[in-house]
Amino acid sequence: MQITFLGTSSGVPTRGRNVSGVALRLPQRAELWLFDCGEGTQHQLLRSDLKSSQLSRIFITHMHGDHIFGLMGLLASCGLAGNVEKIDIYGPPGLNEYIQSALKYSHTHFSYPVKVHTVRPGIIYEDEEFTVTCGQLHHRITAFGYRIAERDRVGRFDVEKAKALQIPPGRIYGQLKRGETVTLNDGRVINGSELCGPTEIGRKIAYCTDTIYCDGAVQLAQDADVLIHEATFAHQDADMAFQRLHSTSTMAAQTALAAQAHRLIMTHFSPRYAPGNVLELKDLLKEARAIFPKTDMAHDFMIYDVPRRREVELTKVGV
Repeated sequence: MQITFLGTSSGVPTRGRNVSGVALRLPQRAELWLFDCGEGTQHQLLRSDLKSSQLSRIFITHMHGDHIFGLMGLLASCGLAGNVEKIDIYGPPGLNEYIQSALKYSHTHFSYPVKVHTVRPGIIYEDEEFTVTCGQLHHRITAFGYRIAERDRVGRFDVEKAKALQIPPGRIYGQLKRGETVTLNDGRVINGSELCGPTEIGRKIAYCTDTIYCDGAVQLAQDADVLIHEATFAHQDADMAFQRLHSTSTMAAQTALAAQAHRLIMTHFSPRYAPGNVLELKDLLKEARAIFPKTDMAHDFMIYDVPRRREVELTKVGV
């Protein structure tokens, strides 16, 4: 699981930062999932190493322009390129009407299936590998955060140990690899989990923007390997954050701390903290790290590979 930040500015793009867009690459299944799609996102994709042909799902948090104005352009370009099989789009009420109106008045036609799913809090997508959950955030309009959870996997199968036990190879190995209990022809009962390494704990990612500090974000981020959270304002500008229902750097850090997340990556920064101003982004990072030390600050085209945890490693640190 690899995260690429395509836009990290709030409200408007700047010379160095585009508006909201985060891509999640799933190399094991050659898929690309996109979270929010601000204006210019398709240009950011072209400038990255990501392949738009692998785009299969788009998750929209809310209907503000800096999170959706790039959606129609991206969908239309994918259709003209003819390299996308199908795209499922998830988002709040009004998203489907927005897309249908844009199609109507721009006389655009998609050459591939596009299905829009109106989300409600709870599980919105699941398959044999992943579960995606959405939860309500606290913003000026209806907004949702998303949690992507990878299922736990049985640890690595010890072939040499199986051979030492004189277990015949074949279909039985497949059963044992899945952790099943098998009765051999000689009557021995073999527990597959005893031939496998530590369980590979599924990775978890939470994406929360736009929102002020709220319980919904904390719930989505519980035990997350990485929490991506907006930090529009510095702590000094908390009054402005409350008025606009956005987060400060300290609110993002408090969310990560309360959720016992393993890493926080802040994004969605106000242009007011550009270099040379009284407060700069480095000050926001310092504020957040004072509360939650494992905090990073995203920048456009930053790539983060989500590490995998093992059950034995979690036990050592008392999780």
